Amino acid sequence: MKKAIVIGSGFSALSSATFLASNGHEVTILEKNSTPGGRARKFSAKGFTFDMGPSWYWMPDVFESYFNKFGKSSSDYYKLVRLDPSYKVIFGKDDYLDIPASLEAYKDMLESMESGSGDMLEKFLTQAAYKYQVGINQLVYKPGRSITEFLDLKLLIDIFRMDIFQSFEKHIRKFFSHEKILMLMEFPILFLGAIAKNTPALYSLMNYADIKLGTWYPMGGMYEIVAGMVKLATELGVEFRMNEPVTRISVRNGKVHEVHTASASYQTDVCVAGADYHHVENTLLDREFRNYDEDYWKSKVFAPSAVIFYLGVDKKIKNLRHHNLFFDADFSAHVEEIYKEPSWPDNPLFYTCAASKTDPTVAPANAENLFVLIPVATGLKESENILSAYYDIVINRMESFTGENIRDHVVYKECFSRKNFISSYNSYKGNAYGLANTLRQTAILKPSMKNRKIRNLYYTGQLTVPGPGVPPSLISGEVVANEIIKDSGH
Repeated sequence: MKKAIVIGSGFSALSSATFLASNGHEVTILEKNSTPGGRARKFSAKGFTFDMGPSWYWMPDVFESYFNKFGKSSSDYYKLVRLDPSYKVIFGKDDYLDIPASLEAYKDMLESMESGSGDMLEKFLTQAAYKYQVGINQLVYKPGRSITEFLDLKLLIDIFRMDIFQSFEKHIRKFFSHEKILMLMEFPILFLGAIAKNTPALYSLMNYADIKLGTWYPMGGMYEIVAGMVKLATELGVEFRMNEPVTRISVRNGKVHEVHTASASYQTDVCVAGADYHHVENTLLDREFRNYDEDYWKSKVFAPSAVIFYLGVDKKIKNLRHHNLFFDADFSAHVEEIYKEPSWPDNPLFYTCAASKTDPTVAPANAENLFVLIPVATGLKESENILSAYYDIVINRMESFTGENIRDHVVYKECFSRKNFISSYNSYKGNAYGLANTLRQTAILKPSMKNRKIRNLYYTGQLTVPGPGVPPSLISGEVVANEIIKDSGH
């Protein structure tokens, strides 16, 4: 059996480990933290259980496809429920939309804002469905190692039809003009870590995922996906070593020879780096073996960092749904404060997840579990005073909208910010989601999943193909495992 070392245990690392193990590799996962899951870890305090990172379950077909490839189903590991309404979008004190799960109800909602928009939605989704079919079933499985991967006439025609060279901003305005509808359509692009003006229209496939495939929730929380993948990996023989941060990757004769931690050294035939790409190259490898220098990373457009508050509230809060988008501030101003002139936002947009609205197991009886996230620019200097000020901002606006006293009922509070992304995940500049999916950072223009100077070192995760998000991370792990199998002929 060939030995494989996987660094990290996030979604992409777990995915690559399971595919390699099913191919007959002897796989060991080295994880710096005490529990697996990477950014999707969880923790419990005072009767509340918090998912630390991802909270949206979109593209259920990608999860199902992953488990199906091992003769399993997602239902073997967790129970999914579809949310209806899918989420709430808040524009002001008495101005909000509950986004329905039903397509017909969604069309009626748009029609009430802009005449003819229901029919335009059908046309828009027809194109988006095509992009989803080609994008998710073909393009994202390309390893991005050579332009020749795309030299297929049908695929080239498909790519041309998918508006890859047109911005999402221009594309969406061919169908709609109402300001609120435009915000609804542009919202899913936030998952890609970029703004609509810089994102290819290809990514209207995200709207198809949102509107047609729906918003789901695994009962028990997003960590149930991690738990299911860990169980599957263990069944396949993967060995987990927790609290084992990798300190160095040693190279001999053009190959990774050993992977070192503070307490041990592991010889290996192949190494998959599921940790932060920049950290692996600039901290674990000698300079001569790096794919990219520091100037390269500085030139990249990164998705935002985030300030997250985990709040346990000792009462139920009215007027919130499971997912709540507070768009009750100037959208364009906040975007500029993230991308154009990085600074702390004056009046930020933010997101609140109240998983206890759906799942009674994540909070004590008659209590609420709140996850509040503010997207902010990477690299900002922070202080306790700044974080405290933003806590006041989000609490005040949630209280204003709900008409509830929340502040005095917070019995548990924890903050996770840029410095925590760096210390917990070695995240470059404290980014929360990886590289933004701009046109110049798509497919072969992303950092390579194969080290060009070391024959058996590969990279997986949100800084390489196909990009940020949980479903793309699952695919990234599968793609890199397939490349290893193909390269080794094993």
